[in-house]
Amino acid sequence: MKTLAVDFLVKESPNAIAIVDTKLNYISYSNQWLSDFSLHESNLTNKHIFEVTLETPQSFKAALKNALKGEENINEEERFVLPNGEIKWLKWKILPIKNDVSKIDCVVIFLDDITIYKKEIELLHKAEEVARIGCWELDLKTSMVYWTKTTKDIHEVSEDFEPNLEDGINFYKKGIHRENITNLVSTAIAEGKSFDTELIIITATGKEVWVCAKGEVEMLNGKAVKLVGTFQDIDERKKMQLAHEEITERLKITTETAQIGIWDYDLVNNELTWDKEMYRIFDVNENEFSGVFEAWSNTIHQDDKKRILIATQKAIEGTKDFDEEFRIKLNDGSLRYIKGLSKTIKDINGKPIKMTGANWDISELRSAELKLARSTKSFSETFEHSAIGMALVNPDLRWLKINKSLSYSLGYSESELLKMKATDMTHPEDLTDSQQFKTKVFNGSNKNLHLQKRYFHKNGNIVHAIIGVTPVFDYDDKPSHAIVQFLDITKRIESQKKLEGLVEVTKSQNESLTNFAHIVSHNLRSHSTNMTMLTKFLNEEKDEDERKNLNRMITSATESLSETIAHLNDVVQVKTGALEKLQSISVLNTINQITKSINGILEEHSAILKIDVSKTHFVSAVPAYLESIFLNVLTNALKYRSAERTPVIEIKSRTKKDKVLITFTDNGQGIDLNRHGDKIFGMYKTFHKHKDAKGIGLFITKNQIESMNGTINIESVVDKGTTMFIELNQG
Repeated sequence: MKTLAVDFLVKESPNAIAIVDTKLNYISYSNQWLSDFSLHESNLTNKHIFEVTLETPQSFKAALKNALKGEENINEEERFVLPNGEIKWLKWKILPIKNDVSKIDCVVIFLDDITIYKKEIELLHKAEEVARIGCWELDLKTSMVYWTKTTKDIHEVSEDFEPNLEDGINFYKKGIHRENITNLVSTAIAEGKSFDTELIIITATGKEVWVCAKGEVEMLNGKAVKLVGTFQDIDERKKMQLAHEEITERLKITTETAQIGIWDYDLVNNELTWDKEMYRIFDVNENEFSGVFEAWSNTIHQDDKKRILIATQKAIEGTKDFDEEFRIKLNDGSLRYIKGLSKTIKDINGKPIKMTGANWDISELRSAELKLARSTKSFSETFEHSAIGMALVNPDLRWLKINKSLSYSLGYSESELLKMKATDMTHPEDLTDSQQFKTKVFNGSNKNLHLQKRYFHKNGNIVHAIIGVTPVFDYDDKPSHAIVQFLDITKRIESQKKLEGLVEVTKSQNESLTNFAHIVSHNLRSHSTNMTMLTKFLNEEKDEDERKNLNRMITSATESLSETIAHLNDVVQVKTGALEKLQSISVLNTINQITKSINGILEEHSAILKIDVSKTHFVSAVPAYLESIFLNVLTNALKYRSAERTPVIEIKSRTKKDKVLITFTDNGQGIDLNRHGDKIFGMYKTFHKHKDAKGIGLFITKNQIESMNGTINIESVVDKGTTMFIELNQG
C-alpha cells in the first residue's frame, strides 16, 4: 500500500480519502482530506488520526476501531455537535484492507462533510412549512406518487399516508375543480404541457382549502415519464382576493346607482384615471380624454380655478385632504356644480404617491339653494307650495317651520310637528346616522349634505325620504338653523318592492306551469292506464255479471277522470295560488276516491290494500294536489312491486300536534337510499329499470306538498319495501 503509485492516486483524488495503518497512523491522504479535516497540519504522515484531525463523532471513531477487526462501515449521514456548539454533518465509508495472509494491513477512509448540504435541505423544508409550499411527484412508469410533508399537512393526512393518483384527484372538490385538475393532468401526460392552476380541495378532515397546484412534465424520447410540481396553500390569500372582488363589485354598483364618479391620480406619472360616471358628469368623451392632471383642471370654471388648484396642491403635498365644491364648464357652455372629496396615499417614506377621490353632480341642489337665497319672498312661496317637503330646524333638530308637503308626508299637523324634534319620528336604526349628520351640518365646515333615512308616519307606517340639508349662518358665521328638503320616496321604494315581488311571482308561476304540464301528463296517464285495463277485461270477459261489474268500474274510473281534469286547473297555482285555495279535506274520502279510480290496476296485480285512516282526520290542502299525491304514491307502490310476493299496501294516519301524518307502506322492491337518498325527489330521477319510470312523480309530489306547507320523507330497504311519510296541517 505504500507504493508511490497508490500514494499519488490518493493525494490527487478530488475526494477526501485517507489510509491509516493498524495503529491508526496516517499512511497516505488526499489533498482534499488535508484541506477539509486536518488541524492546520501540512504533513500528516505517521501521525495518529485523532491527534491531527478535526473533531469527529464517537460513532466514527468506533467504526474506525471496528474496521481494525475487519468490519466494513458505511454511514450516509451523522449529526454531531462540536464543543463550541456548532452542528456538523458527516458521511463516511470505512474499508479494512487485508494482506495475503488475510490479516488487516490498513484501513481506507472516505469521509465527506455534508453540513452545508444538510443546512440547505433544512432551510428548504423550513421554507416549505413557512410558505405552505409542498412538492409532489408522479412516476408514470411505476404509477408511484410521492408527497412531501408539507403537501401532506395541507391535505391534513398523516405522515405515513401513501397517496396514489386517484387519491390525489379525489381530494379536489367535486364538480368543476375536480374536472379541471383531471383535464390538466391528462393533458400534461398526453401532450407534455405544464400547468399552473388555483382550485379547491376538500381535506381529510372535510375543510375546503384553496390551493395553487403547479406541474411540470419530464419527457423521454418524446414521451412523458414523470410529473413533478409544487402544491401551495393559498386559502387565506384567495379568500381575501375573492372578498376584495366582491367588495369592489358592490362599490361599483353603489357608485353607479348613486351617480358618484370615482377617480385615481398617479402623482408619480401624472396619470389621471376616471370611471364611466366621471366621464358622464364632466360630459367628456372617453376617447378624447388625455388622462393627465391638466385635462381635468382645464374643465374648472375660471372663477373657481385658483381656489381649487390651491386646495389640490395641499392634497398633493399631503397636508390637507381635498374637500371642495366647484363649477365646471361643459363643451356646450353650460355649468355644473361639483362636490369633490379625495384622500392622499403615501409610501413608506411618507411621500405622497397617489390620490383617490369621488365627484358628484350637485348642480340641481346648488341651483335650488341659489334661487332660495335670491329672494325671501320667492323662498317663502317655494317653501309653502313646494311639491317636496321643506322645513327649518334649529341645531337641536327641533322643527321651526314646516310646509304642507312635509306635514302631509309625515301625517302630523304643523302645530304637532313644532312640538317635536326630527329625531322623535326617526327610525331607531337611523338615529346614529342622524346624529352624525347633525354634527356635519352644524359644525360650519359643510354647506350642503344629503342623507336617505326612514321616518315613522303618524299612523305607524314607515316613510322613506331623501334629506337635503343646507345650514344657514348668522353674522358671526355660526349656524343658526338649517333648511331641510324632504323628498318622500316611499312610493318609489314600495313600487320597487312590488316589482321585485312581481318578478318572484312570475318566476313562481312559470315553475307552476311546468309543474302543471307534468301533472297533466302523469295523472292522465294513470287514468288512461286504468281505463285501458278495464276495457281489456271487459272485451275478454264472457260472464254477464262480471261484465256489468266492469262497466260500473269503467263508469267510476270515468267519473274520477272527470274530477281530476276539473281539478287540474288549480294546479297552475302551485306557488302563488296554493295557499289561497286550501280547503279542509277528509283524508279517508280522498283515499277511497283514489282507490276507486285504480280498482282495475289493483285487481290486475291482486294487490291487498289495508286502510287504517280515521274519519275525523281532515287536512288543509288543495283537492287536486291531495288526489295527485295519493294517486302517485299508490301507483308507484304498484309499479315497483316485488315479483316475489303479492303486493301489500298499508295506509295509516295519526295526528301530531296541529299536523296529520299519513303513511303509505308497501312490500315492494325498495330503494337504495345510500346511493339515491340525496336525489330521491329530483326531477327525472329514476331508481329502477321499470319501462314506465319517468322520474317525474316524486318531484311533482314534493312540490305539491311543500306548496301546502307540508313535508314528505321516505324510508326504504332494498327488497323489503318503502314507507312514505306525508305531513300536512290539520284542516
